[in-house]
Amino acid sequence: MRFACLVLLVFASILNAQTTYVLKAARLFDGKSGSLIQPGIVVVSGNKIQSVGGQVPSTATVIDLGDATLLPGFIDAHTHLTFDFNPDYNGARLAGLSRTIPEHAIRATVNARKTLMAGFTTVRDVGSEDFIDVGLRNSINAGIVPGPRMLVAVHAIGATGGHCDDGQGFRFGLLNHEMGPEDGVINSPDQARFAVRFNIKYGADVIKTCATGGVLSPTDDVDTPQLSQAELDALVSAAHELRRKTAAHAHGSEGAKRAIRAGIDSIEHGTFVDDEALRMMREHGTYLVPTLSVRSGIAESKFPPLVRQKADVALKAQDDMVRRALRMGVKIALGTDAAVYPHGNNALEFVLMANDGMPPAQSLKAGTSSAAELLGLQKEIGTLEPGKLADIVAVPGNPIENIKVTQSVLFVMKEGTIYRNDRDDRMPVK
Repeated sequence: MRFACLVLLVFASILNAQTTYVLKAARLFDGKSGSLIQPGIVVVSGNKIQSVGGQVPSTATVIDLGDATLLPGFIDAHTHLTFDFNPDYNGARLAGLSRTIPEHAIRATVNARKTLMAGFTTVRDVGSEDFIDVGLRNSINAGIVPGPRMLVAVHAIGATGGHCDDGQGFRFGLLNHEMGPEDGVINSPDQARFAVRFNIKYGADVIKTCATGGVLSPTDDVDTPQLSQAELDALVSAAHELRRKTAAHAHGSEGAKRAIRAGIDSIEHGTFVDDEALRMMREHGTYLVPTLSVRSGIAESKFPPLVRQKADVALKAQDDMVRRALRMGVKIALGTDAAVYPHGNNALEFVLMANDGMPPAQSLKAGTSSAAELLGLQKEIGTLEPGKLADIVAVPGNPIENIKVTQSVLFVMKEGTIYRNDRDDRMPVK
């Protein structure tokens, strides 16, 4: 009996033993400083970073990635993993109505895997339908499907007929009911509070609202405000009281200013915001998430005339807005609006931000430590430091000298589990 118990104890200890990896590369970007560390060494024990540099444990499994750079796992603060990119605008709207919920969910798992393999180990997913985002997040957390860590918004919240109203553009009566607060459509401060509480009840980690019109919505003007100051005040205060951060889709200045006054945590897009709005963002510490990558999908998409007109005007304004935000010292986090362009191409945002004058190191921080701060996860991820979760990626060469190498991720580790290792086919990956 004693022998049997001893065998069981030994077996249990083996099962519970933590794998220790030593990741080596020519250089390392820790997400904090503006320069690289040479050489790059990170020791990972279990799901956390044990040390950066220093002694290498003799019993550890060494992974030498050669002429590469180790970085914190990338973070995309604006995704829609439960939607597919479809260059046929009308076809995409029809597919959204005709596909079953299980099919949408299965397709979302493919998008999640593509995103993870591109080096994005965390995303903020800012609007979905039928609670598919909640199911995807939970399935990833349970280890059922591979994907990035997700913070989800459930329904984006906006006004009747606005950008967040999924019934916009369809004839009255086609849908089963007029959209209401349970669908994210509100028309008063009380309904705003209810919609926030409803989303959180059913799994929201973050609250997303539409403060202005949108580019891809078929009937509204892109820059007009769509919620009153009182509605935004109620929405943001209800979310913050329940310890949820908030994000506002806002292309125009007036809608953005209302959201900033309400205490919003980030302005998404910000395409046509004026200098006064940018100054308000700097003073309030409001993040800008510019989503420059949408241009890659919009360029190959077929739109109705009104949508095409809005898209063309918006794309012309993006770069100037980002340059003004940089000059004024506005905090910027990487976000791409994935689904408006193909999933998995998220790292294009690093390149486009750098093209607009953001130094490569600041661009990298926008997609690591800055984005982690925006998401409220800076104690867990965003930098390579002892005690933080082992979200680590590697790119070939030197991203400070050539930011485009972020589009060629060759190694992905999330919470100590290796999902990609292009340098060694013998190394088991999940």
